[in-house]
Amino acid sequence: MNAYDPIQRIYVRPPNEAAFEQWKAYGWHAEPDPQVAAEEHARFVEALAAEVPDVVVGREPVPGDPDAVYAYDPTLVTEAGVIPLRPGKEGRRDEVPIVSAELEAAGLTVLPPLDAPATAEGGDMFFLDDRTLLAGLSYRTNEAAIEQLRPRLAEQGVDIITFDLSHFHGPGECLHLMSFISPLDADLAVVYLPMMPVRLVHLLEARGIAMVEVPEEEFLSLGPNVLALGPRRAITVDANPITRSRMEAAGVEVQTYAGNQICLNGDGGPTCLTRPLARA
Repeated sequence: MNAYDPIQRIYVRPPNEAAFEQWKAYGWHAEPDPQVAAEEHARFVEALAAEVPDVVVGREPVPGDPDAVYAYDPTLVTEAGVIPLRPGKEGRRDEVPIVSAELEAAGLTVLPPLDAPATAEGGDMFFLDDRTLLAGLSYRTNEAAIEQLRPRLAEQGVDIITFDLSHFHGPGECLHLMSFISPLDADLAVVYLPMMPVRLVHLLEARGIAMVEVPEEEFLSLGPNVLALGPRRAITVDANPITRSRMEAAGVEVQTYAGNQICLNGDGGPTCLTRPLARA
């Protein structure tokens, strides 16, 4: 399953008011407003429902974990089923069994999870195409995880290409592979070029994938974090007008949503808020 074909089914998790009490421990920028966060998420889900035939809503809370709203990270969805990951951020590990159970209840096959010492988060990996998974080696995803994933995905005919990510602000902050790149189509991606590994730039160029560049002033406001609803159809947080205009100039139909509390405050954009379960 690539990251740009039309989404047929998607999984989301509403924010949990009680969990917001731990916002400092999880690195959010300010104390969230629970009512505004709930309203923003509801409007976001409405926007998804207008585009996606089936929106699966996970409602089992993860006590004390405000990051549980970011549904993309606990699992990797493959053609053979869902692989439960093992987040590098220890406070997120309780999400994995809860999300896995909800996806199983939704009819997906849940495969064996990763084992220690592997650590991996979904934000460090995406399918460039149906047979290529890109993965970032970061403070959240290690080589042990790739060693466990590689033979399992090889059975599905999928190759994994890894890239070392930068230190940036260190392990206390999250820098995922998808913090600076999001596919928009088979031949287009939005990127923040200064953070891109050189080998990744070369790979995109070799495969004929053009790049929409995010300006420096829109990197921290999640300019590169864009969810492709389908080829050249995208949704992004309403905070990055330059990036939006550049995507539109590249032929991308862009819609936006308000995400001050659920996105900018917790550093998680629309890809983070969702886990696409099926694309066609």
